Amino acid sequence: MRPAVFLDRDGTINEQMGYINHLSRFHLLPRVGEAIRLLNERHIPVVVTTNQSGLARGYFPESLLTAVHARMTEELAAAGARLDGIYVCPHHPEAKEERYRLACQCRKPKIGLFTQAAAELELDLARSYVVGDRWSDLKAAAACGAKGVLVLTGYGRGDRDYIGPTQTVQPHWVAEDLYDAVRWVINDLAPHGA
Repeated sequence: MRPAVFLDRDGTINEQMGYINHLSRFHLLPRVGEAIRLLNERHIPVVVTTNQSGLARGYFPESLLTAVHARMTEELAAAGARLDGIYVCPHHPEAKEERYRLACQCRKPKIGLFTQAAAELELDLARSYVVGDRWSDLKAAAACGAKGVLVLTGYGRGDRDYIGPTQTVQPHWVAEDLYDAVRWVINDLAPHGA
């Protein structure tokens, strides 16, 4: 059972745009490919866990979500980086489409995406890290027994200033961006041997 790094998508990997309702709105953030490549070189699994309620709300079709993830994978590959998995929660209690309308166990901060990835990829959640720009990512990390890292990209800076002070769950580390977060994770793992 290996530790992994779970990454939020919007605001952590790519520019936070609200809903990416067109492929032209997908833009990788600076140093993301380099950050993920550092993890790949150390054989640390990298898994994306993302809430995509825009699908449930009817803001974009499933085909666009597939195209966005294909573009993300291509752009990361061009930087010499790869993902070990992409896990998506398409649900929302007020979904326009009935098949997505449910109170699921996978919408962060619930941990269904994490437990699914851990089972399929043989990962140790208690030794893993969750990196994201929202407090829902940090709450999911705490619920998994993982270490939560807040990035100040996307909603991160605002969440740190206005949401964080009222929360019982706090990040293990606050990083400027994904690259800084990954450097901290690598250093944190070093004494234990990844």
